[in-house]
Amino acid sequence: MDNSTNCVRLCGRLAAQPELSHRSRGEDFYVFPLEVRRLSGSTDTLNIIVRERLLNETPPGDGRLCVSGELRSFNNRSGEGAKLVISVFAKQLGFCDCEDDNLVLLTGTLCKEPKLRSTPLGREVCDLMLAVNRSCGRSDYLPCICWGTKAREVSVLGVGDRLRLEGRLQSRKYIKVLDGLSLERTAFEVSCSSAEPVL
Repeated sequence: MDNSTNCVRLCGRLAAQPELSHRSRGEDFYVFPLEVRRLSGSTDTLNIIVRERLLNETPPGDGRLCVSGELRSFNNRSGEGAKLVISVFAKQLGFCDCEDDNLVLLTGTLCKEPKLRSTPLGREVCDLMLAVNRSCGRSDYLPCICWGTKAREVSVLGVGDRLRLEGRLQSRKYIKVLDGLSLERTAFEVSCSSAEPVL
């Protein structure tokens, strides 16, 4: 992985065939789910977006896939699903026989006050929202969480502070109640193994 402020490397199992996501500037983009197993044995299902050209250049394989790219966010204004949609924008793609892997490296700026809380089992966790600049002048807004001692350390930081994070992208199911109906939704966040202020 390079020294960029936004790097993702995933290896996992192709869970469904790519489908057309959208068209931008005369180019088609496709989306597909990638299943990546954690050390615990549970599985994260992560959305990958890829240019049609890169997809066509990738030789077919047996379903195990390695993806390198960047985390991206966009605001869903359709009124359906999550408001902030997180996906991995693939820059490199290849079928392989690698072990499952899930590595995220980010450097960005806190754009909300950190929120320290405790889980029902009493474990401390801190919610962060990191703004990571792209080279094109836009930014991605990426939810991150830290645990335990690291959660307490980052909870004292403020808006505008810069952080360098390492962790993994995870998917998490939750129930949202809308108009009396319970709907299952999926949230995506970076679970951090390390988080250091950038001076």
